[in-house]
Amino acid sequence: MMTTFYSNGKLLITGEYLVLKGAKAFALPTRFGQSLNVFPLQTPVISWKSYDEDGTIWYNDSFSIDDIVLKKHMPDQEFRNTLIDILYEAHRMNTHVLKQQSGFLVETSLTFPKKWGLGTSSTLINNIAQWFEIDAFELLKKSFGGSGYDIACAQNNKAVIYQTLSGKPQVTPLDFHPVFAEHIYFVYLNKKRNSREAIRNFELKADYSAEILKQVSEITEQIPTITDFGQFKRMMQQHEAILSSVLQVSTIQKELFFDFEGVVKSLGAWGGDFVMVLSDKDPEEYFKQKGFSVILKYNEMIL
Repeated sequence: MMTTFYSNGKLLITGEYLVLKGAKAFALPTRFGQSLNVFPLQTPVISWKSYDEDGTIWYNDSFSIDDIVLKKHMPDQEFRNTLIDILYEAHRMNTHVLKQQSGFLVETSLTFPKKWGLGTSSTLINNIAQWFEIDAFELLKKSFGGSGYDIACAQNNKAVIYQTLSGKPQVTPLDFHPVFAEHIYFVYLNKKRNSREAIRNFELKADYSAEILKQVSEITEQIPTITDFGQFKRMMQQHEAILSSVLQVSTIQKELFFDFEGVVKSLGAWGGDFVMVLSDKDPEEYFKQKGFSVILKYNEMIL
């Protein structure tokens, strides 16, 4: 008998990086996500297949239950080893799922291209946590690491304000239906950013203070109440300026889109994945001329 789990993808609108230090972050779940189907097997083996959104298999492997229980890694197989690590921690949190005399066929399916960076890892972790009936935030902490805002998006069909206090996730779901949604677009930058690598770089050179954390948290708190598009654009520009100073890098607008008549804001790990575009007129022609062809309207991207 098949069991199915599903998790939403994510976009981090405010609080990039600083959410790791306790700042409040505003995040949106996407219409795209990942499912996980589990079929029982009679042998102590995990047969795993991962499908991209176009139906192609991007990962196909089998390993024994012992490989998970004993956390057996193999050289030069990064994804397999990461998957073993996640399943190992899940097993430690609930030892009843992986019984030595039985196994599983597991199939994961993305509804967005893997390279988009909308949460391939976070949706996987949340789905595995549902399968094992364990705390997804705890599983993330013990395996992949990160702030956990993406897990909050995976679990909620509404916008969330997210914060960690004393290491504990604080999730506040809220209705967010901006009256200016028709002027919000999301553009893919044609490259995926490695989140863990970006976090490592942040930890090495970031320059932030309690005052900066407060400023970002205040911007986050104001977002759900804004009804004026001009004010929203100014807030996003202010946020970009703060993060540019903290990260000691130019904003994406200065770097790539200096001549754009609107606002371009980085999302999540700066330098890749998607940016948010705020424009009074349809910006599709501008970005396509720049070589960026994946342009989604707000209602096409956000739940």
